[in-house]
Amino acid sequence: MNKKSLVAIALLAVSAISSAQSVYPGQHQGKMKKETVVPVRVESFDLKDVRLLPSRFRDNMLRDSAWMTSIDVSRLLHSFRTNAGVFAGREGGYMTVKKLGGWESLDCELRGHTTGHLLSAYALMYAATGSEIFKLKGDSLVNGLTEVQNALKGGYLSAFPEELINRNIRGKSVWAPWYTLHKLYSGLIDQYLYADNQQALKTVSKMGDWAYNKLKPLSEETRKLMIRNEFGGVNESFYNLYAITGDERYRWLAEYFYHNDVIDPLKELRDDLGTKHTNTFIPKVIAEARNYELTENETSKKLSEFFWHTMIDHHTFAPGCSSDKEHFFDPKKFSKHLTGYTGETCCTYNMLKLSRHLFCWTGDSSIADYYERALYNHILGQQDPETGMVTYFLPLLSGSHKLYSTKENSFWCCVGSGFENHAKYGEAIYYHNNQGIYVNLFIPSQVTWKEKGLTLLQETEFPKEETTQFTIRAEKPVRTTVYLRYPSWSKKAEVLVNGKKVAVKQKPGSYIAITRDWKDNDRISATYPMQIELEATPDNPNKVALVYGPLVLAGERGTEGMQAPAPFSNPALYNDYYTYNFHVPADLRTSLKVDMKHPERTLQRTGKELEFTTEQGDVIRPLYDLHHQRYVVYWDLQSK
Repeated sequence: MNKKSLVAIALLAVSAISSAQSVYPGQHQGKMKKETVVPVRVESFDLKDVRLLPSRFRDNMLRDSAWMTSIDVSRLLHSFRTNAGVFAGREGGYMTVKKLGGWESLDCELRGHTTGHLLSAYALMYAATGSEIFKLKGDSLVNGLTEVQNALKGGYLSAFPEELINRNIRGKSVWAPWYTLHKLYSGLIDQYLYADNQQALKTVSKMGDWAYNKLKPLSEETRKLMIRNEFGGVNESFYNLYAITGDERYRWLAEYFYHNDVIDPLKELRDDLGTKHTNTFIPKVIAEARNYELTENETSKKLSEFFWHTMIDHHTFAPGCSSDKEHFFDPKKFSKHLTGYTGETCCTYNMLKLSRHLFCWTGDSSIADYYERALYNHILGQQDPETGMVTYFLPLLSGSHKLYSTKENSFWCCVGSGFENHAKYGEAIYYHNNQGIYVNLFIPSQVTWKEKGLTLLQETEFPKEETTQFTIRAEKPVRTTVYLRYPSWSKKAEVLVNGKKVAVKQKPGSYIAITRDWKDNDRISATYPMQIELEATPDNPNKVALVYGPLVLAGERGTEGMQAPAPFSNPALYNDYYTYNFHVPADLRTSLKVDMKHPERTLQRTGKELEFTTEQGDVIRPLYDLHHQRYVVYWDLQSK
């Protein structure tokens, strides 16, 4: 039996019985010396308390797990061992270790970042499934990295020489060494938090000591020069390492990476995003969110909330993604930026992280609305269902198609965050507080609320169907409240408890609260009607996306003009995802006739699947289901 089959069987057995790192209020009890000190509206469940049931999300998770477990640990460690001088092999190892390509090549300055992402992904997948294969893979990586750290001495750990850090400090050209180290810090922290690897905490603490000793003597002028280079969310990692250990040196390191030029305008509540690099920006705000949680810094809270609302209100496309060629742009020219390079996946990955922090603070259902939109339309659709490969961008150019990574020669940043994306679908479905449990997403799953002796089982065909069913499992009657999210996209929701209709007095964009003594086998049924709506670009009311409930729909446009290796990246070309020519057919139609008074009449649903047709003969399906062919998301509106 092959490895892929073994992984699938392991996951099936576990489920039947029950991004860089994510640290949110309520998680990892007993592992934090510095807990969240600010008031929060809700808390997160630990990922290990949630299990996915069969669904498209779980299918993605299975494909992700098969790919990540197929990568030999020796291949991931090779560049680290080579850097430390502890690898010895005939003819440079070509007889024993098959080299990773793309961004993990031995001459790429970003090498090693994928190992950091996989440390996180193995830990997240272990928590999400309980399958020992992920624990073993993570342990092997940590042991190998510890060996490398011991050889390098002084606590430094990387797949590249420390001279790259020195170049960064001197302000010389180098590709983001602190960004790469951030992935290692985060991955090792995740191994401790999610997989209880004590050695990982020792190793990452030594990395923290090295960083402190390296940076403490530097001048303020040198600091500002160094942090002009992309450093990812390394300051978030240092805040989390501070929370775990209580060591004030790590808090000093987190504050050391405060980027004045980026964050100061947000303190003044100014939208000064300009054309800055989007995914360099977002992690710095996530660090401010952690700073607020750990220190009660109200300025950090206000700027985090301001940034989130600025992003959602002005810089986000219909599928929940942002950026064009990785950068911000003038939202007054929004429709001019529907290109083949929109929606860097890492940006959405980080916006979902920031959203989770804000949701814990506020319990605001509009944050959950955004999370759902981005999760379904971007993250779920990032992965190719045929191969498990993932995209860098979500192209919104009419007639473009998704461009996937390759197994051996990509390892882009969005491949790294992609390993994590599909391992942690369970983390934002449910939340809780002293009053009750919140259901934010309608994904087949079950959550165990240990403190209440209660398990909530969710079964649904959503979004193919509008109804989701819940079953209570309780050791004894429990009085609590179930808060069902009432999405802003729905109207006239209907709720039944044990077959009896419950009056829904709340409005869309809130929570339907049901308080009672819950007994074993109590059932809840919630139906959320969906309808077709038009979502126009801010600058052009005649450029519209079709939205059905939380789903962005796209029109099929076939494969005309797509030449091999499309839809896959060409490893022979330099970063072709960034320069890719989609060869869109000149006669590709992008217009759509719409009855403006009754836009719901534009589409006719065919059967039970989520497939629609128009009177023009278009076949339209959810964007997450459009693969290996061209599509149209934003249409040129023609009124009937």
